[in-house]
Amino acid sequence: MASRPPMIRADHTNPFAHDTMLNRVPATVRETLALNPDYPPPIQESLKLLESEIASNAPIPMLHLLAPDYESWDASYALRPGATWHNVDWFFAETFFYRHLIQAVRWWETGHDPFTPKKTAELGSGALWSLLEGVLALKDMSPNERLHSLLHADLWGNRIDLSFAASLEHGAQGSHDDLLSDDAPKAVDHLMGRSGAIHLIADNTGTELAMDFVLADALLERPGNNVIFHLKMHPTFVSDAIVADAHILLGAMREQGGTCANLAHRLGAALENGRLRFAPDFFWNSAYLLWDMPARFGRIFRDATLVIIKGDANYRRMVGDALWPADTSFADVTAYFPAPLLALRTLKSDPVVGLASGLAEKLDGLDAQWRVNGRRGVIQFKP
Repeated sequence: MASRPPMIRADHTNPFAHDTMLNRVPATVRETLALNPDYPPPIQESLKLLESEIASNAPIPMLHLLAPDYESWDASYALRPGATWHNVDWFFAETFFYRHLIQAVRWWETGHDPFTPKKTAELGSGALWSLLEGVLALKDMSPNERLHSLLHADLWGNRIDLSFAASLEHGAQGSHDDLLSDDAPKAVDHLMGRSGAIHLIADNTGTELAMDFVLADALLERPGNNVIFHLKMHPTFVSDAIVADAHILLGAMREQGGTCANLAHRLGAALENGRLRFAPDFFWNSAYLLWDMPARFGRIFRDATLVIIKGDANYRRMVGDALWPADTSFADVTAYFPAPLLALRTLKSDPVVGLASGLAEKLDGLDAQWRVNGRRGVIQFKP
């Protein structure tokens, strides 16, 4: 495997990461307060303190409330003595911020998702249901062609990220020019040639999860396939999917009626018979990188037909949240992973690998923000 570069830090060495911690993260706290005006004063004060500490680059505190993931975070925290919010590896700072937010809003005690208003608003969007009905109408084509189209639809659904306005502006329908790497044909050939367990490491709920569901439905048409969705254990990154979100979306699809309801009924039946499973885990909320995944994942993934990894944060976890040369082989970087791997990701941060030689330099001349504005995407496959 290629030598791993250092992780991106939240200081001035990476302008996008630094801006995230200095401006975007505090704005998320303020938005959480605005979305939840019924929070009692102690929760409001906890959120205001969190915002102030992050904006002022205060020392990062350890969690003060015991919870099932306390020991895991304590181990990560101990590796970064003296860290401040702007002077530590960015992946830790950002993931730990969301864990602190969950503590501040007392999610463990109340079960109240602080991002529910934004998630609910998206489910009320006509754009989501129009897109879903359009993708479900992709029937008059061969199974290979349909699967190829669904992989593309699932990729561009990743643009609908409720924590990132720049990506939202591009919408959920991409163009060929925006696709920087397309291994969809290889992935389709792989899927059509075998059957078994297909794991999907999910990212956003709403539009993206709806596209995930359509893809899962198509994969379940093949005898012998089963699909496992790996979901976050608690709300994070505003719109990342937890188990409750998956069930809420299925319920909204039933209420929508027509082809959307038919999809929900098929997926509901698959849940009942065990061919579709929802598997939440603290690991997907953690600051650990994918090559540090617990042994339980190695055992589960080892016999997988395919593992599909969705979205920007999961891509960062996969490549070590580091600035590799953009033409570094995707297969080389992910050689540690014990199963065939397919990444579907729109770019909302600097790390990227697997591009054609010279493409990054060309894009630098066309669009200085191409790595971070959510417009471009990649479909990358390692057999």
